[in-house]
Amino acid sequence: MYEKIKLGWFSNLKGDALSGIVVALALIPEAIAFSIIAGVDPKVGLYASFAICVVIAFTGGRPGMISAATGAMALLMVTLVKEHGLEYLLAATLLTGVLQIVAGYLKLADLMRFVSRSVVTGFVNALAILIFMAQLPELTDVTWHVYAMTAAGLAIIYGFPWLPRIGRTIPSPLVCIVVLTAVYMITGMEIRSVGDMGELPDSLPVFLWPDIPLNLETLTIIFPTALMLTVVGLLESMMTATIVDDLTDTASDKNRECRGQGIANIGSGLLGGMAGCAMIGQSVINIKSGGRSRLSTLFAGVALLIMVVFLADWVSQIPMAALVAVMIMVSIGTFSWESIRDLKKHPMSTNIVMLATVAVTVGTHNLAIGVFVGVLLAAMFFANKVGQILYVGSEETDEGEHRIYRVVGQVFFASSERFMDAFDFKETVERVTIDLSRAHFWDITAVEALDRVVIKFRREGTAVELIGLNEASATIVDRYAVHDDPAAVEKLMGGH
Repeated sequence: MYEKIKLGWFSNLKGDALSGIVVALALIPEAIAFSIIAGVDPKVGLYASFAICVVIAFTGGRPGMISAATGAMALLMVTLVKEHGLEYLLAATLLTGVLQIVAGYLKLADLMRFVSRSVVTGFVNALAILIFMAQLPELTDVTWHVYAMTAAGLAIIYGFPWLPRIGRTIPSPLVCIVVLTAVYMITGMEIRSVGDMGELPDSLPVFLWPDIPLNLETLTIIFPTALMLTVVGLLESMMTATIVDDLTDTASDKNRECRGQGIANIGSGLLGGMAGCAMIGQSVINIKSGGRSRLSTLFAGVALLIMVVFLADWVSQIPMAALVAVMIMVSIGTFSWESIRDLKKHPMSTNIVMLATVAVTVGTHNLAIGVFVGVLLAAMFFANKVGQILYVGSEETDEGEHRIYRVVGQVFFASSERFMDAFDFKETVERVTIDLSRAHFWDITAVEALDRVVIKFRREGTAVELIGLNEASATIVDRYAVHDDPAAVEKLMGGH
């Protein structure tokens, strides 16, 4: 037990502490921006980020991953806040937590195995593009000082690691923020800073229970929003966990992460915060800055609260150009550049799935819709490909009085037409044997196709024998086939 705790918490003290500071600094303007998107006070997003970060450090299933208030979640809250106010948002946040805990115990995270690698790649690329696009307002209609500061920040981020000795001991994003803040304070240049984003809270969060009536009407108001928050939050968290798994070459417990996200959102709601989920941008910052264990996530949350409550005067002086440089670094590091190079050698279907996921996600700014479209396309391409792998051969015996058909492959909704087209119903033979020992029937459509084949042969006066059905196929055929039921046959064939 001691070794497990040490490995999960204290195996990387220096790296986790420094990376936590960088993440906390990057979280502040984003939490404020997401609060503005949702239509609530900036402290709602800041308290949420603190609470979720701290709680998920203990309850989550992916060490080193950062969870907080996010833009994808904030967009789903706008209507609820506008029509019913903050108290109903807090109630929806609590319900979101409950639903996510239920999802964890139902092991819905196992559904991630249906998300193909091309969808994950598209998700990553889309998120990288969205992260970059989110920085454009800070680079539009500004003075040359902003561009100079941003360029200097990028030079520090990519150049500092090459310095001997200290280059790899201190995260370069932290050096970027500290140096540019010092330059900003010394020169007094007229550019936007964190303080211009919104007012930072001056007190610690307190326990809050939503001041709303507990009745069925309230549930009908908050449930649709809570359900959407649950789906989007878990989807983004599971995808981010997969990406962090790849970055660290370690495995995560995604069902535990579902439960952890739920507990974290309940904690956020009880402290006056909005619902949140995993953040790929901040998670990448954490990993690239040296964070690995749960301590990095805990430190990020605690450092965030200390900074906004007790060090607000200093934090407000951080120029947005410094944080823009950090997020551009995240965007560049997150994008899968190999996917562009591999377009020529990957199958066309894989490329279409990846590009469609990117296009829909960027176009709608909705990660759930983008991933859904990607998964749907991948499933369609897979079904079509498997449906093509069906072979039906035949041979004559008994001087042309008996034909044996041998079916090889998978028979289901995508291959049922090919299956039926393989039989010659007009051939004059006394008996037909259909050998299904190397075939498998998967669904009702496949059984119906088999029914139609048997019935058409019988109507031509041909005796039909089915042989070789495996146990699983025999079970579904015995349960749903109707070729031996005259009334059902007439109904199936339309009375013809």
